This record gives sequence, structure tokens and C-alpha cells, in this order.
Amino acid sequence: MAAGIAEVALLAGFEVVVRSRTERGAADLVAQVSKSLGKRVERGKLESHVRDTALQHLTTTTTLEDLSRGSIVIESVVEDYEQKMLLLRQLDSVMPVGSIIATNTSTLSVSDLALATLQPDRVCGIHFFNPATTMPLVEVIRPATASQSTIEAALAFVAACGKDAVLVRDDPGFIVNALLFPYLNNAIKMMERGTASIDDIDTAMKGGCNFPMGPFALLDLVGLDTSLSIIETLHAASGKDADRPAESLVRLVGEGHLGRKTGRGFHTY
Repeated sequence: MAAGIAEVALLAGFEVVVRSRTERGAADLVAQVSKSLGKRVERGKLESHVRDTALQHLTTTTTLEDLSRGSIVIESVVEDYEQKMLLLRQLDSVMPVGSIIATNTSTLSVSDLALATLQPDRVCGIHFFNPATTMPLVEVIRPATASQSTIEAALAFVAACGKDAVLVRDDPGFIVNALLFPYLNNAIKMMERGTASIDDIDTAMKGGCNFPMGPFALLDLVGLDTSLSIIETLHAASGKDADRPAESLVRLVGEGHLGRKTGRGFHTY
């Protein structure tokens, strides 16, 4: 996600500084952005001089203090409260007054994360969808603590990136995941009940609802570990047994079969 968000911001004309925990991670990110921009040039979607200019505006660092000259920072670490709270607390201490601190969380409470800082009024959610380079939607999440100027700055940034912003109250799962993941979880439970096979459920939802892919293919694309984390968060918020993660999903994640990124999930790749 970091590479995708960086590429979107670069093409919008922003100066981008990406902080990685290691030099290797920073180098990998630059290589990923360069490769993606190169593919755009090869397909005739981008002029080579635009690519070169964008890459000149990308720098990396392993030090959080190097982010202090920015007007907006977006964290995109793993979906874990403790890790995100620690990072937001650190960012709060280095980012200048008037800057915006945003989290790219897909389901966690932005209000809870904001309270990890001393200036919760400047914290909001800016949730890009994967892949950020092609997905047009961005959810801007408004926690109760955020100031109006923070939300306006977030919306302006998203618009400048050429994305479609939707403003969302800080409810579990926001809009997309609150509607999408119960559907995905129920598809797994349908398979477990023996209603239909994985392939037939995927085929039915593509042919019957005109979805671009079936639920199992989508779960594998998102990542089963990420999907499980989101479903667990939604279940914790509702407390309803019907929202409990499907057993097959829990088992596959426990076995390390996480979808496309490991070569096996509900399908084999």
C-alpha cells in the first residue's frame, strides 16, 4: 500500500518522503514505484519525462524525524492497534503544528487511534483501496475528535490525487468493508454448509450479480490474513455470533495459506 499511495501522490505533483524501517525496505519501495511507472510508460499511459520527474520527487528515509517537513503523513503499517498507536504517537511528536496525521486503516477505530496522540484534532482516516494506483475510491474517515480543518485538508488531498472521496463517520468497517466482508464471510459459511462448491459460488456471483470476481477469488486477492483481521474487528464490534469468522478462513490462515501472496488460499495459484 505504501508504494501505491506514494505513486498516486507523486503523479499528483506532491513531494513524497517515504519512511521505511530498513534501508532494504526503502530500496524495494523505490524499485516497486519505478517499475510501476515504467509499465505506464510502456503502455503509452505516461510520458517518460513525467515518470522521471515523479521519481525525482521521491525520497526515502529510515528516520521518522525526516517526515517533519511534510504537511500530511499517512501511515500504512499492519492492521494492529498497538503498532498503529505507537507509530501515531511517534508521528505526533515530530510532525509540525498544523500538519495532518492520517491512518490508512481499513477497519480499526480512528477515534481510538487518535487518542494515542496529544493532538487528536489533527488525526483522521484516509483509506486507499488496493491497488491504490487504479482504485478510484478513497474513504475519508471523520472521528469525533477531528477538526473541520483536518477533514477539509484530507478531502482536498484526495481530490488533488484524482480520487473520488467519500466522507464516512467512524463506524466499524466504514462503508465498503462493513458491507463487503460479511458477504465474503457468509460465502465461506455457505461453502462449509455444502450449499455449493467454491468454484460454483464464484461463478454464480460473477454471472448473477455481474461482479468482476467471485468472493473466494476476492478473498485470495485481498489476503486471507487481512480478511480475517477485518472480519474479527467487525465481529468484535457487533458481538453477534453470525459475524464470527468462518472456520475454514481461520484454519487456512493458521496453516499459512493466505491467498495469492503465498500461492494458495481458497484457490491455488
